[in-house]
Amino acid sequence: MLSHFFGPKPLAFDGPTLQQTNPDAKPVTLLTGFLGSGKTTLLNDLLADPRLADTAVVVNEFGSVSVDHHLVRRGREQYMVTSTGCICCLATSDIRASLFELLEAHRQGLAPAFSRVIIETTGLADPAPIVNSLIPGGTPASALRDHTVARSFRLAGVVTAFDSVCGRETLDTHLESWKQLAFADHIVLTKTDLPPLASQETLPLLNDLNPAAQIHDRHQPAFDVASLIGNGSYHVSGKPEDVSGWLAVERLASADGHAGDHDINRHGDRILALPLFHDEPLDPRAVEGFLNIMTSQHHGRILRLKGLFALTDDPGRPLVVHAVQNRLYSPIRLDYWPDIDVRSRVIIIGTDLPTEPIRDLFNALLPRASRKNRKGEQ
Repeated sequence: MLSHFFGPKPLAFDGPTLQQTNPDAKPVTLLTGFLGSGKTTLLNDLLADPRLADTAVVVNEFGSVSVDHHLVRRGREQYMVTSTGCICCLATSDIRASLFELLEAHRQGLAPAFSRVIIETTGLADPAPIVNSLIPGGTPASALRDHTVARSFRLAGVVTAFDSVCGRETLDTHLESWKQLAFADHIVLTKTDLPPLASQETLPLLNDLNPAAQIHDRHQPAFDVASLIGNGSYHVSGKPEDVSGWLAVERLASADGHAGDHDINRHGDRILALPLFHDEPLDPRAVEGFLNIMTSQHHGRILRLKGLFALTDDPGRPLVVHAVQNRLYSPIRLDYWPDIDVRSRVIIIGTDLPTEPIRDLFNALLPRASRKNRKGEQ
């Protein structure tokens, strides 16, 4: 990234706080929601709408193995930036750097012009530091790049996907899920086409949590996905009173150097992202057995599993797998590998994961001779 890019107009430095004075700043929509809530599916719906053709995308994934961005379908007019890491700790630097990268890519002719940006966060993201990094008076600027981003972009709104199947249970155990809903302008109910159907308690609960948010059912015929994307500016007025407090706390934490050094595969003390790889194609039946064991034996420890597998029956067409807690969704075969890396790769995100038994189970997918060779190398 080139720090000498100043944008179309001179910058005004009125102290360390971000100044957002450009009326032509491009609107940014934050798309959030807990692990497995259907954000990527919703993002694909947005990008498929011709009214949103000139949209740039930033995809953040938790952990060192990226899978979700390969599942985002983009048109020729769309450009995407990806990042990995625990965005709750790296939000300010990571989001601003990604937006600056979009500006630089367009300036250098590497990306088409775009009218708006959608940021899809990792499912563990706390919205407070992300919002602070995009609003005037939020997290202080630490570089000229930050002022450039502030002049070029404005936060237009927050959209939160809510899992109608697992969402209520998630709210009972993860504060991040509550905060994602509290910051929302729009809440989109997902998986309402799957049993069990959302209970009658869900809507009153969401209305009590954030009475200012508009609630949509993604599977209703009248649902207009493009209506989620606005052109105004984000406001905390009308949001639950905790929102202002969370923003203030995050500003103080940022000023105190809250982020520091951070393991991109960790979120807090208990949640871990476990990356796993195999270089050679695997037997389909062995992979099926591994997935069934992983989603049935750990009693809620697994929050999310996603990956790409090379299978012996057709190594050129990878199998995409994903699971939310103990629900394993139907795998799909891609027509080709999305990049030059053709290894099987899985990321397992969970609470207090028994990492060594999981590694042993994953290694057991290899033929016996390969397992011996791997053990000898270790």
